[in-house]
Amino acid sequence: MRIARRAERIEPFYVMEVAKAASQMAREVARSDRPMVFLNIGEPDFTAPPLVQEAAQRAIRAGATQYTHATGLDKLRERISGWYHQRFGLDVPPSRIVVTAGASAALQLACLALIEAGDQVLMPDPSYPCNRHFVSAAEGEAVLVPTTAAERFQLSAAAVEANWNEHTRGVLLASPSNPTGTSIERDELRRIHDVVRSRGGITLVDEIYLGLSYEERFGHSALALGEDVVSVNSFSKYFNMTGWRLGWLVAPQELVPVLERLAQNLFICPSTVAQHAALACFEPDSIAEYERRRAEFKARRDWFIPALDDLGLTVPVVPDGAFYAWADCSAWCRALGVSGSWDLAFRIMERAHVAVTPGRDFGSAGTQRFIRFSTASSMEHLQEAAQRLREMAP
Repeated sequence: MRIARRAERIEPFYVMEVAKAASQMAREVARSDRPMVFLNIGEPDFTAPPLVQEAAQRAIRAGATQYTHATGLDKLRERISGWYHQRFGLDVPPSRIVVTAGASAALQLACLALIEAGDQVLMPDPSYPCNRHFVSAAEGEAVLVPTTAAERFQLSAAAVEANWNEHTRGVLLASPSNPTGTSIERDELRRIHDVVRSRGGITLVDEIYLGLSYEERFGHSALALGEDVVSVNSFSKYFNMTGWRLGWLVAPQELVPVLERLAQNLFICPSTVAQHAALACFEPDSIAEYERRRAEFKARRDWFIPALDDLGLTVPVVPDGAFYAWADCSAWCRALGVSGSWDLAFRIMERAHVAVTPGRDFGSAGTQRFIRFSTASSMEHLQEAAQRLREMAP
């Protein structure tokens, strides 16, 4: 069978390949005194809070399970708009909000609407692998621009200007970022957008971890820069609804009919039950619970990052958001005689029964120096993992 070239260009999602191996080993050691501790997947250990679950149950009992508009329930778009006003002081009209089947669908729609074959999109190296694959699936080319710890592993305006050419369509940023948990400084983000805008390009920003920002200087949305910014967000991370597959996109008003037309054909609509459930995310009791959980994620970060540094798994930039630790493991690789983070991840899995994610997925060869830990697991699990790593430390 002949496979389309666009499909051949998409590399495996190695995060999930490692997860499969970890799950297999977990079954083998489940009854041992050291069951697997999972610090590899970026999924909150919290589930949707009670009001959200009850709203889903009410929708099912009431038979509210049929198609909605492709852009989502009007009431949900209004609630999201209200959240931007309450949380960020931004006036984002509901008409600019498109509810989607997860942030993945939002990114796919944005790329299909804005990227032509051969267009280049600048992205930081390292960055979340699926983002560059969305560009590739739209027959564009993701151009990974090397970044440093001094740059918080984010693009700068100077780097965007230096790498812009006649084929460049725009930038795809993430703030806070997966895998580093770092955000872009407000003024630098404005400078980046000024460069892109001056060249008639697009600024597309993945903001799915924005609700999980821990420092006031970074807890801002790129939407404050103007109505020409395209922002992707999600109910998965801050709102703890990963498997519900619900997200949204904020776009310029003139782009919304295009996104709607694409969504009608590709997805029909997001999950109706998930949309009715998500209405309850914005209730005061739910927000209070989400804020309590955000404080817990911050406490985990504050404990785990120093623990990694003490073990020689140095985190060069303390994450200001999300729930990741991007740790330099080169000293461990040298001491244990392994070639990079891929082999080290499997060594840790086999010896310590701790699942982590190697840097292979997140960019060029330089990311092989790094391992990503997810601090979305409980404090108890983080402490157990740190103890096991201490025992096998070279």
